[in-house]
Amino acid sequence: MPMDYKQYQEEVTADVAKIIADASCQPILFIGSGFTKRYAKGPNWPELLGMLAEMCPQIDKDFAYYKQAYGNDLMKIGSVFSQLYHEWGWNAGKENFPPEYFAANTPSDIFIKHAIGEILTGLGPDENGSYGSEELDAEIAALKAISAHAIVTTNYDEVIEPLFPGYERVISQQILRKPFLAIGEIFKIHGCISCPESIVINEADYVRFEEDHKYLSAKLLTYFIEHPLVFIGYRANDPNIKKILSDVDRMVRAQEYELVPNIYILEWDPDQNEASYPPRDKVLAVTADRNIRIKSITAASFEWVFKAFGQAGNLAKVDTKLLRALMARAVDLVRSDIPKKQVEIDFKMLEHAVETGENFANLFGVTSIGDSSKINLTHRYVISEVYKMLNLPSWKRVNDLIKQIEDETGVNIKSYDNKYHVNVRFGVAETSKSHKYSDAFIDLLKKVIAGQPYKVDADEIIVAGTGG
Repeated sequence: MPMDYKQYQEEVTADVAKIIADASCQPILFIGSGFTKRYAKGPNWPELLGMLAEMCPQIDKDFAYYKQAYGNDLMKIGSVFSQLYHEWGWNAGKENFPPEYFAANTPSDIFIKHAIGEILTGLGPDENGSYGSEELDAEIAALKAISAHAIVTTNYDEVIEPLFPGYERVISQQILRKPFLAIGEIFKIHGCISCPESIVINEADYVRFEEDHKYLSAKLLTYFIEHPLVFIGYRANDPNIKKILSDVDRMVRAQEYELVPNIYILEWDPDQNEASYPPRDKVLAVTADRNIRIKSITAASFEWVFKAFGQAGNLAKVDTKLLRALMARAVDLVRSDIPKKQVEIDFKMLEHAVETGENFANLFGVTSIGDSSKINLTHRYVISEVYKMLNLPSWKRVNDLIKQIEDETGVNIKSYDNKYHVNVRFGVAETSKSHKYSDAFIDLLKKVIAGQPYKVDADEIIVAGTGG
């Protein structure tokens, strides 16, 4: 019986399910510029350099000239363009850049990085929330349903962040400064337009990146070994893939051509049809004398592929911010508080707390509320009571104020249980929930309404029980 694409889909889906089950953890997504090109019509690296050439009058030749002169050495082209942007910024183009860029201690390549930000800002769905077609919208919906443990990207743009709103963005060297890696993080290893100076675009940037790479790899390699890893938006010969796979190869030291079972590369091929049965794996040369064999998934539409990686279950019910906070507290306990004897109980009590749950929440700085009666004492109000107490026109105005607080402080009060708000289930059904608010929330909104200075205490987390 001849093999066809339906059988291919079934076999790949079953394989992904088995790998996720065997790993007992969520996948890591490694996302490249092809992702932005597909879903946001953004440029790849050569196209970005071409756009930069058109924007700067100091670059008086077409991008093709530099491509002929330097071949595939895009870092060298980035260095040439960085110098030309610097000259333009200090002369005829001065009005195009913020005044602070002209301070003596500002890096000279800030001008080209500012221009990159201008090109990439605003990429994403249209005003109707569409990514260009029903097919692409369906792919994005399936992608968002993947409960990725973390996302690693070499992209500078901000296309990914809105798709995973509960995830923490960590930019370039911030990764090295983090005391531990948690869950729900977006690692932007080549920088981000939100912090232009972090962008890796020229030879000097790459020298610094290479110096940091061994430390970066050391932090991320455990992720890559223990979790399913999916490359999205990269060519198979992309140097970023080769660099990561070379590190993985050194770690696992599999026999050459032995399949690494947990790594996939996703490749788009519009010519796939019902009769197709593309290769299930691919051999890549990661160094001059070393090859590695990984799994390959080829598709004209990625919806079914993203659904396959969403089989591990959805983490939407788990607040990643809460998990990160608890993990941070655990690290502090082990590395700092206990060695310094800053925990206000002795080790016998500590052992008892861990084994029985008694006082366990207090160790983590968590207020534990076991039943709805206690919740009603601390968080007494529903939103209809809040707006009446504050003489507001409707409950929508309360939500507007919550959004204002998020915009001004970065804290979404309703996204997790805290001293201001809890989300309480009052029945068996998953949808049987109620938002409850505290007196502290009322006091906070009074200050916001009055335009007074305020501070959100975002660190006190509450673990709320269910009502009867």
